[in-house]
Amino acid sequence: MSHLPLVVGFGGINPAGRTSFHHAYRRLIFDKLDQKNQRDILLGLATLMGLASYEDGHYFNKAGEQFPLDALINNIKEQLLNSTLIRRIEADSFDINKVTFNKAATLKNTDSNNICFTLRKRHLPNIIPDNWSISTGNGQEVEVTVTGSLDAIFPDFKTAQVQSAGQLPSGFQPGKLYQSRNHPRNLQMTVFSASDALLSAGIPYEDILNRISPDQIAVYASNSIGQLDDFGFGGLTKYPSIGKRTSSKQMPLGYAQMPADFVNAYILGNVGATGGALGACATFLYNLRSGVQDIRSGRRKVVLVGGSDAPVTQEVIEGFRAMGALAEDKDLRNLDKLAELTDKDYRKACRPFGDNCGFTIGESSQFIVLMSDDLALELGADIFGAVPDVFVNADGHKKSISAPGIGNYITLGKAASLIKNMLGETSLQQRSYVQAHGTSTPQNRVTESHVINEIAKAFDIQSWPVAAIKCYLGHSQGTAGGDQLVTSLGTWAYGYIPGISTTDEVASDVHQSNLLFSQQHMEVGVLGMDSVILNSKGFGGNNASAPMLAPHIVKQMLLTKHGQNRMSEWETKKVITQARASDYDQQTTLGLTRPIYHYDHNVLAGDDLEITASSIRLPGFENKIDLNSGNPFSDYTTK
Repeated sequence: MSHLPLVVGFGGINPAGRTSFHHAYRRLIFDKLDQKNQRDILLGLATLMGLASYEDGHYFNKAGEQFPLDALINNIKEQLLNSTLIRRIEADSFDINKVTFNKAATLKNTDSNNICFTLRKRHLPNIIPDNWSISTGNGQEVEVTVTGSLDAIFPDFKTAQVQSAGQLPSGFQPGKLYQSRNHPRNLQMTVFSASDALLSAGIPYEDILNRISPDQIAVYASNSIGQLDDFGFGGLTKYPSIGKRTSSKQMPLGYAQMPADFVNAYILGNVGATGGALGACATFLYNLRSGVQDIRSGRRKVVLVGGSDAPVTQEVIEGFRAMGALAEDKDLRNLDKLAELTDKDYRKACRPFGDNCGFTIGESSQFIVLMSDDLALELGADIFGAVPDVFVNADGHKKSISAPGIGNYITLGKAASLIKNMLGETSLQQRSYVQAHGTSTPQNRVTESHVINEIAKAFDIQSWPVAAIKCYLGHSQGTAGGDQLVTSLGTWAYGYIPGISTTDEVASDVHQSNLLFSQQHMEVGVLGMDSVILNSKGFGGNNASAPMLAPHIVKQMLLTKHGQNRMSEWETKKVITQARASDYDQQTTLGLTRPIYHYDHNVLAGDDLEITASSIRLPGFENKIDLNSGNPFSDYTTK
């Protein structure tokens, strides 16, 4: 009998703010919220960003001055809104006006006072230092004599050609919330986000452990390109060339599976299954697939699925820019026929399915708690949705590794078919929508729209709503699917599918005969959509599509399977769960909580275990680990 994988907790951080309890989602539809919800979102952002604090019933601004809550929020409202979502890259990431790089030069000879080298003309700095003497020769090279130190030559600087990104809210520093010990930014985000997801479930982790075996828990989390800031692989590869010492942490902390490792070691103390799949933009959905398969098969009862990407560094941005993938400032100016870009223009850098010129990079960390339906009912877990399956297909033969292929037609077709088979044709045709990959590249707008449109035709869907939330958040690489998932949960809580607000008009080459693109938020109601398909169309031919079912649909399914008495018991237990979760949300909104982080805590060694031929018992755990897996290949054996 297959178990239904339920989403019972979710959390994280992205450019819209904290994602648990739909905070980030509500930032996207801010203009549709009532005054209470707007104030709640703004207060949460203010404490997150260090612009406000709360103590003993009183509110204080950054300078420590006491204000009534409404006055405090009104004073900084515009600052809060302008310091979220896609915007011009801020100094906390890097100085866009002083991007460092080295000139290519050939050293000829040196003496005690002079350094002589050749340099290509196009690499000459715009302003020649006073201690440089240049001899112009034939061809493309010049000879330079520098009087004094070699330090006078390097470093050189240039202005960044890409100046927009989806950045976490200004001033938010997850490493200050726990003893981060020079952790890469990505892993700091992981600690915050995994804690947020776990605590948002409203069920003490000890209660979960007391009901199941320690190895019935799994963690699947990673990112697409590792930790590439100076504390990870970025510093590992850069430091030797700039005269800095490589540390013992840069190598191990750079690995892409490290988000899962950190959750296991410092948050859960997990001894169950673990792993980190990599699949470019589809990475989160690859990890989700592992979790869904584990729950469905009964191998695991609880799985923490996540992703964390922090690619807003000058090196990563330059790499994607060199590929021609990013929206450069000059191209944005050309699109809108502007002499200069303003802050307002930078916020519109990402324009999915419109006239666009490249994607906008973003950072995000998202985690969800998956639980089997039987355990969720037993514990009184809140239910936000269910993921029945995740479909993954490659592109087949390719001319270029970055070129699109056919795999996404298969994944999206399978996802649509599963919804049809589970919920019926009418539900698919009238009460489903698609969270598109929607990167904002000219190639994506054509190829992905064709995929979605052709599947809509095949299933006789006349006007399939398509969302593209990268217009607000940017492209968080491997975590993009997590952004899509947590945003979709918000639709079932507040009734809006966020519009593609930065796209003024759908481009003429976009396929849309059977699709609905809206620049305005679409009001569908909290019960209006039965399902959504999360779509990832990734670099290298990594395609994934995940159907997700609405909570009202899931509850109907659970009633059919478990009966009214069991569901009534669950409803009673859920009251306590929701109260705990609500208290956590309120405390976190006020800035009073800290992430879970257990360093050097209950570390076990082999001598601590009770080992027999049939089981292993761990101190501190209620239940043993059963070693008897039986013989799954009994029909092959001869004894």
